Amino acid sequence: MATLLHRLGRTAFRCRLRFLTGWLALLFLVGGAFAAYGSHLDSEATIPGSESQEGIDLLERSLPEATGVTAQLVFAAPPGKTVDDPAHKARIRDAVREARSAPQVAEVTDPFKTGSISADRRTALAQVLYPIKRDVLEDSSVTALEDIAATARSGGLRAEVGGTVYSTAGMEAGVGEAIGVGVALVVLVLTFGSLLAAGLTLLTAVAGLAIGLLGLMLVSNVATISDTAPSLALMVGLAVGIDYTLFIGSRHRSQLAEGMAAEESAARAVATAGGAVVFAGLTVIVALAGLSVVGIPFLTVMGLAAALTVLMAVAAAITLFPALLGLAGERLRPRPGSRAGRPGRAGAGGLRWARLVTRRPLVTIPVVLLALGAMALPALRLDLAMPDNGTADPASTQRKAYDLISDAFGPGSNGRLLILVQTRGGDPVRAADRVAGGLDIRGVKSIGDPERGGDGRTAVVNLVPEQGPRSEATQGLVRRIRARTPALGAAADARVLVTGSTPAAIDVSDRLRDSLPPFTAVVVGLSLLLLLLVFRSVLVPIKAAAGFLLSAGAAFGAVVAVFQWGWLARLFGVATTGPVFSFMPIVVIAVLFGLAMDYQVFLVSRIREEHVHTGRPREAVLTGARHTGRVITAAALIMFAVFASFVTTDDLTLKPIALGLAAGVLADAFLVRMTLVPAVLALTGKAAWWIPRRLDRILPDLDIEGARLGRPAAHADPAAEPVAPSR
Repeated sequence: MATLLHRLGRTAFRCRLRFLTGWLALLFLVGGAFAAYGSHLDSEATIPGSESQEGIDLLERSLPEATGVTAQLVFAAPPGKTVDDPAHKARIRDAVREARSAPQVAEVTDPFKTGSISADRRTALAQVLYPIKRDVLEDSSVTALEDIAATARSGGLRAEVGGTVYSTAGMEAGVGEAIGVGVALVVLVLTFGSLLAAGLTLLTAVAGLAIGLLGLMLVSNVATISDTAPSLALMVGLAVGIDYTLFIGSRHRSQLAEGMAAEESAARAVATAGGAVVFAGLTVIVALAGLSVVGIPFLTVMGLAAALTVLMAVAAAITLFPALLGLAGERLRPRPGSRAGRPGRAGAGGLRWARLVTRRPLVTIPVVLLALGAMALPALRLDLAMPDNGTADPASTQRKAYDLISDAFGPGSNGRLLILVQTRGGDPVRAADRVAGGLDIRGVKSIGDPERGGDGRTAVVNLVPEQGPRSEATQGLVRRIRARTPALGAAADARVLVTGSTPAAIDVSDRLRDSLPPFTAVVVGLSLLLLLLVFRSVLVPIKAAAGFLLSAGAAFGAVVAVFQWGWLARLFGVATTGPVFSFMPIVVIAVLFGLAMDYQVFLVSRIREEHVHTGRPREAVLTGARHTGRVITAAALIMFAVFASFVTTDDLTLKPIALGLAAGVLADAFLVRMTLVPAVLALTGKAAWWIPRRLDRILPDLDIEGARLGRPAAHADPAAEPVAPSR
């Protein structure tokens, strides 16, 4: 691998104009196509194979109006008044009439005719029905409904809008993300000691990210891409893009400082640091693509979308970046006497830290394990659920509507269950009545009258639970009802399915919970296998996998502390505490696994490179830490800044993922890779690199450290192609 990458780096350096032209052409091609065709993101999440999805599919055929997006107009009279007050009643009816003529609306129910008025006559509820899916609903249609509610607010009457018209925020790049990029640029300048080197690094990362995101948007026109997929792709692609280029650029600058010719330095940086980048990038891609094994299309698309941006980040780092290095030429060589121009001083901080943690490894290792264990302790209380309007900002209209409905009609009114009854030939309404009679059990507040479907074989019963959609009581109720439906269906000679948004959310959470242990086992097993191939060691992969699990525990602990317990919630902009988004653990594990392998490969490959050349394990640890400590610190700070900037988003699906990744990266980089790994390697000595001889003969030699390249003289190559002189 090192030999091939060396040739690629040298070719890109020499043929820089061709490579730059190719990347520009690709950028203009996807940019022009995006300008012409745009994108079509989908907000619908399906759960193939689940009972709720089976019921939703059947409803779409027999009662399509029940599967469209809905809104709720909630009206509440002031204290001491009722909605029957003539002035309030007139405003409510005016609002209902205006809503019927609002864009894309199919039907609006009059609460005074349907009886959707609370027992104290202070709250009225009007249902607004749209015969379309959420991704087809225009934002202007929701805004029009909010304007109608605002007009109805007069004389103390409250009017709010809720319902399924509100979903996650999707991709939004705002001030927080810009601050994250700004912090990354500052860290790059401090790391390189050169504004030019920092600018080229950021330019490479942004170019790869832009092409990846534009390509993803184009794919959404021919394939189903969820509206949250670009957000995860943006976050992950930006972080790894900067880090991968940083790894190669730092190696190039250090080699230039030692006197190596610019062309040979670029080629060797791509061959060594670039080899670690390729391996780490492929590891991230495999982990993200592995999300498809869960069997939830929404999650599969998120993983594949992020994997695409990671692939473009790797490609840009090993082809575009060396071409830019060729364009910069000698201008990147550190000036004599500068901090970057003194190789012995450049990694002094990393060397001091490595000496400190390896001096008494039997003290360092227990202390780090105790610290990581304490950080992971809150993760034992992790509670998962799907977000809804009850988790929205308390100041938002959808949250106010949710709370008004809960207070007036009971929390279960926000989480109705649909009991779908399909007969084999009899009257579906009669069969549904018979089924409903057997569902009057503990936890059920009310059961509505059956509604006949258009196919003449189907009827739907609305069931209102006593508790809210995210409560454990409602989850238990859904399971008890499903345990009863086979017998009730047999007695009514019908097929019975429990469906709706609440059962669908429960099905998603259950499937993710069941998939998490085997997925984690696959990821850990993959890390053991890949690291065994790279480092040809038994201990190193085991240590790396154990460190990853500790980092994941710390990430989950931080999420629980902030999103469930409310610690520093205001600082992170968390308006409501409660169960965490169900997708968070499995996405964090997939992404964090790849990022942890970045640091592991970059650090340990440099340590092994020294060990291969010198055969002295302790000196190899110190030398590897000296060369990589500064870069890993910068990379971790950049990733932390990028992930932390996404915590400011309003997207409830992305917010806990971003916080978990930010905490996990800090724990993994500073506690695991830069502290625990050197201490363990120093303690085990040569045993760290032991591998059975028979296994050693079987495994292929990947040579990502570039051992076969040899060690060239640290002076300029007179045969090298002339480059621009230093200014």
